[in-house]
Amino acid sequence: MAKFEQHIFICTNQRPPENPRGCCDPQGLGSLQLLFKQELAARGLKGAVRANRAGCLDQCEHGPTVVVYPEAVWYGGVKTAEDVREIVESHIINKIPVARLMLADECINTPVCAHKTPKKFE
Repeated sequence: MAKFEQHIFICTNQRPPENPRGCCDPQGLGSLQLLFKQELAARGLKGAVRANRAGCLDQCEHGPTVVVYPEAVWYGGVKTAEDVREIVESHIINKIPVARLMLADECINTPVCAHKTPKKFE
């Protein structure tokens, strides 16, 4: 079997509803990952692109969060089937990242950005 050309990691982390950071998969059903798998299969990409469940990607405030490798393009607010279709069509097939869903570089893997509530230290 050939190696995958791309991996799509979809955050399926759950947090209690009262958590201020939010939650990428509040129902715990992995629905977003299933949408990616279905869209990839419909496009004949099964075996070339893998849609993986991921634990917390630590971008909760931007969720639901998705990251595509090897490009390391991070997406936030991926919520609808249309968002999934657009990522597959534009990014996976045409190699053009979806600008409207991309996270700003300054928001990735940083404790503070315009979208994150600063953590309180006691």
